[in-house]
Amino acid sequence: MKLKRIFRKEFFITLFIKQNKWHKYGVLGHTLKLVYHVVKAKRYNMIVAGLLHDIGKPIIAYQDKEDKITNEYSFHNHEELSYQIIKNWKVSSYTKQLVRYHYLIRGMSKAKEKNLIKKYNRMKRSYDKLDNDFLKELEIFMIFDDKSKK
Repeated sequence: MKLKRIFRKEFFITLFIKQNKWHKYGVLGHTLKLVYHVVKAKRYNMIVAGLLHDIGKPIIAYQDKEDKITNEYSFHNHEELSYQIIKNWKVSSYTKQLVRYHYLIRGMSKAKEKNLIKKYNRMKRSYDKLDNDFLKELEIFMIFDDKSKK
């Protein structure tokens, strides 16, 4: 990763101030709120994933034409970048999987809704490789993520 990606205004704005219409807080505030919900629910196995799940967002943040009009930011493929950042770290494979796939269920739903068949099928192939117990964990993590956006 190049340092110049960090020393951009988008990095600091999205980390500390704002993301988009779905998030009330910047990435840091959202992350801390997610960890709060994880701890409150006594799902301690999700704490590290909660801290790391959006680590790539400020790095990948950008504004397309619509974002510039609404003064918001987009984070295409942030979950994969977050995973790539931590994949060699000494954290559990469970944590790495939660980070990598935390947006998969929502992404599939949005792709289907927008009739993006190729994208949906690509995501569905990843989904189908995950075991049912982990998919349940993903659903729980997504609930914490959603609670942390408000």
